[in-house]
Amino acid sequence: MPTATINPTRMELTRLKGRLKTATRGHKLLKDKRDELMKQFLEIVRKNRALRKKVEQGLEEANAAFTVAASLMGPEMLEQALLYPKQSVELEMGFRNIMSVNVPVYTFHTKNEDPTEIYPYGFAQTSGELDIALEALNRVFQDMLELAEVEKSMQLLAEDIEKTRRRVNALEYVMIPDMEEKIRYITMKLDENERGNITRLMKVKEMVLQDAHNFKPA
Repeated sequence: MPTATINPTRMELTRLKGRLKTATRGHKLLKDKRDELMKQFLEIVRKNRALRKKVEQGLEEANAAFTVAASLMGPEMLEQALLYPKQSVELEMGFRNIMSVNVPVYTFHTKNEDPTEIYPYGFAQTSGELDIALEALNRVFQDMLELAEVEKSMQLLAEDIEKTRRRVNALEYVMIPDMEEKIRYITMKLDENERGNITRLMKVKEMVLQDAHNFKPA
């Protein structure tokens, strides 16, 4: 039986059939969206795994070089060499659309394109290991930025996948079955009314014929 009291009329039946058609079409579109989102999500997961491995390796190399430089130069001299950086970076954020989900796109620009600007010190009093460390950090910076972009995209896609999944389930297991049940109920009631009307008409016809047969003129 339907979950709520409804008026078993042909107008209500037509309205419910229209809603069922719309809900069925929406269910298919949402399922297609969910499947495509999952495909995009898995591709980004694979990209994230490769990027994370690359970033961790780059940071390990840079950290090892910094450790050696600190042991050769001493912590105070190392801190003094890096105290006044020469290069500056500007970060810009845009968006791209993945199945109606706006995911971030990060880009950065350096103030100066000269690659030697990453060294804020003279080379006479510093270790070559410090140069190696800065070069490693410079290489890994773009990968770190891309990793942040990918991980945020993963988060946003996962949230939209869950939201879409809930909508698909609500349509598939609640709304569409409820409307189908209401349509069956109204159809059954209309059929019962139709059979009742036919029965009454037949009785009326029978009474009219009987009255005509027994009619005697004065």
